[in-house]
Amino acid sequence: MELVEGLQLQDVTVSIRDDVILDQISFTVRPGTVTALIGHNGSGKSTIMKTILGWQEKKEGKVSLHHIDQDDAFLTFKRDLSYIPEEPFLLSELTIMQHFQLYGQSYQVEEFQLSERINEFIKHMEIDDKLDQYPESLSKGMRQKVQAICALLPDVSLMLIDEPFMGLDVYASDYLQEKIVEKAKMGTTILLTSHQLDRIKDFADNYIMLQQGKIVDQGPISSLPELKRRFE
Repeated sequence: MELVEGLQLQDVTVSIRDDVILDQISFTVRPGTVTALIGHNGSGKSTIMKTILGWQEKKEGKVSLHHIDQDDAFLTFKRDLSYIPEEPFLLSELTIMQHFQLYGQSYQVEEFQLSERINEFIKHMEIDDKLDQYPESLSKGMRQKVQAICALLPDVSLMLIDEPFMGLDVYASDYLQEKIVEKAKMGTTILLTSHQLDRIKDFADNYIMLQQGKIVDQGPISSLPELKRRFE
């Protein structure tokens, strides 16, 4: 495989027992761009995310990030990405502030920079009064805000975002969209899934349409009007 800048999947196949979940998936997401994975439930969007994260084993194929092959240097590969899952995954024994501190330390964010970013994000996400609380005391929307902030804290080459606006209020959704665009402008490679086509058309650059584990179409998001008719 000729490795390229950004995120590259080549001929990725995932099978669970005899069922093919992803079938020869190949695409590239360039640095500084936002690409949306779209498709109905069960089309393979989340499986692609899990495969990139290394949570789902590949049957065959290659995944690389900025010339780093996932199989050859997994820890190096993994350190350069962050992830916002569809369902928040938070630790019950840690307060919200402790989550932020843990993420910052894990990605070696400088202390002053971490504090600055936390203060900005909690203000705009309106959770500055929740820092000493534990996840189980928060609503799903609040937990989703915490998870989004955790992923936004480090400077990484790749952000994976699975249904980022689910459970968020309009203001938080707008702010998260703004930060995604800002990250892309700084050169971050961004791959996201969303059913909210009207929202993603405002900031995504490209789309990849999935159906039953296969790519059936891909191209610039500017073709969204035609895309929406086919998607619906």
